Amino acid sequence: MILFPNAKINLGLNILRKREDGYHELETVFYPIGLKDGLEFIENKHNKINFTSSGLLLDVDPEDNIVVKAYRLLAADHSLPGLDIHLHKVIPFGAGLGGGSSDAAFLLKGLNDFFELSLTIDQLKRYALQLGADCSFFLENRPMFASGIGEKLSAIEVSLKGYYLLLVKPQFGVGTKEAYSNIKPAIPTFPLPEAIHQSPEKWQESVFNDFEPSVFQIYPEIAELKSKLLNMGAVYAAMSGSGSSVFGLFKEAPHFINEDFGKDCFVWKEFA
Repeated sequence: MILFPNAKINLGLNILRKREDGYHELETVFYPIGLKDGLEFIENKHNKINFTSSGLLLDVDPEDNIVVKAYRLLAADHSLPGLDIHLHKVIPFGAGLGGGSSDAAFLLKGLNDFFELSLTIDQLKRYALQLGADCSFFLENRPMFASGIGEKLSAIEVSLKGYYLLLVKPQFGVGTKEAYSNIKPAIPTFPLPEAIHQSPEKWQESVFNDFEPSVFQIYPEIAELKSKLLNMGAVYAAMSGSGSSVFGLFKEAPHFINEDFGKDCFVWKEFA
């Protein structure tokens, strides 16, 4: 079975408060985009997992890869055969794009369909939540308002149809610990579900990513990329999640060459 796990961007991200368990309450909108990995699994006769990869280098033991962890979770409760799994990695790491979570969620869905396990979305979500707070989003893969630590999801009507999306990621990623290092939680004056229902042309003044001040302080290069997108004519530009990627929304197709952002940057463009 061949699957194509896609990335997501965050439209706004407010850090509301720190909980007693050390996690932070947040609100954000997850939005799926067309940047995709490739994931294939084939049943084998050896009753074990053989995991291989290509594309971006995965510097992790196969047993620690989130895709293998997803298989192990499901196999613990259901009779699954051995698999040969191959992941072609395109979605960058440490970018706030949810690539690993998407890979895991798509494997859960794929195994459920291929082996006719008849698990409901709610049942799959219980597995997904053990793998990552944003993992369950990719099971439904449509715009979602997320709250809690990102695990509470509700459908939201928001569309980027008619806009050009330009996504840029520097060669480095941002770790979650770094992103949270100087965070100052606060309740926004304009709740995100209200702000997001405005036209994207108005988002720059009302839809914010609370990670930006702390991350920009550590990595001014990311702030420079955001400024470059706005100077190119983006009606809205922001960092995605806690990672290093930034994106811009354009009404007209942006004119650029990849080298405009530096030879080591990853650049992706799509028309929504």
